This record gives sequence, C-alpha cells and structure tokens, in this order.
Amino acid sequence: MSKARLLIWFITAWIGIAEIAAQEVAVKTDLLYDATTTPNIGMEFGMGQHWTMQVFYGLNPWTFSEDRKVRHWVVMPEVRYWLCSTFNGHFFGLHAMGGEFNLEGIRLPNYLMPFGTLTDLKDHHYEGWYAGGGLTYGYQWILGRHWNIEASIGLGGAYLDYSKYKCKECGFEEDPGHKVYFGLTKEVISLLYIF
Repeated sequence: MSKARLLIWFITAWIGIAEIAAQEVAVKTDLLYDATTTPNIGMEFGMGQHWTMQVFYGLNPWTFSEDRKVRHWVVMPEVRYWLCSTFNGHFFGLHAMGGEFNLEGIRLPNYLMPFGTLTDLKDHHYEGWYAGGGLTYGYQWILGRHWNIEASIGLGGAYLDYSKYKCKECGFEEDPGHKVYFGLTKEVISLLYIF
C-alpha cells in the first residue's frame, strides 16, 4: 500500500469513528512546526465529556539553497483524557508517531537535532524512517467561541532506521544503522478552530 493511500485510509478511519461519537471537532495547526516551514494539520474529535482523539500530519517537501533540506513527513495519532471537560484546561495523552526523513546540509545546535541523535547533519546526508510514541501533558485556553490555543509536551521513545552518506552524489553509504531514542517526542503550540 502506498504512503498516500495509507494516510488517506488512516484519516478516513479516524473521521468515521469520530462521526459516530463526536460531540465536537477541531481543526488545528502547530505554530512551532509552521515556523520550521513545515505545513501541518491536525483534527481532534470529542468522544464524550473527558475523552478526545486526534490525528496530526506534517509534511516538509522543500529543498533549500545549496542542497540543504529537512524533508520529512510525520503522522501522530493521540488519545487524550481531559481533567475538566474536552477542549478546556489540563489533559494527559498517549501518542504514537511514525514517518520518514531525508536530511542534509543543515546546521542546528545539538539539542535541536532530530531525536537528539543525528548530530552531524552539516556534513552528512541521512535518509530513513522512524516510529515511536509516548505520554503527553498539555493545556488548552479558550480564546473565543470557536478558537482555542494549546500547549503540550510529550516524552517517550522512538526507533530510527537510517542510511548515512558522506555526500548524496557519491552514493557511498557510510553508516547504515539504527538508533533508539528516549526523551522529548513533541513540543506543540497549536491554534484550534472548533466546530
């Protein structure tokens, strides 16, 4: 099954489930992720007084000047439990994530490197995939009748499988491998529109 078909199937399944039991639906974007030139969208569905589920998707297809790129896609489903009521106040969640990456020629501080593991992106090219998950804590503030803002943070782990190249043009695979990462898995500041 192609990636596009898998994504369409996944989103359709979530929407179908939500239509059965949803009280509210929100469309959201992660403003921090937008700042990295990565278009993203999420949908969150109310599943009763204290439960919601969301699916989030981000895609960065760009190659910048001098072959610098942070190309990747991610899908992140999450189930949330709200202490007060849905879309208001504190929540805890359980999230999963998966995606692919193609990174080259970027200079970032080590603490901003993807999953804290790919630390030599300026001089190397990485291609691969990852999957993982973790726990989330967050808070939503009501801005108006239809608008909310959310801040959340996630801790967990991920498995990365990749190929490392000194340069993409030479085609020499320097280090095929994998890494297991434990730590920060998400930092989100989202703007929501609730229907």
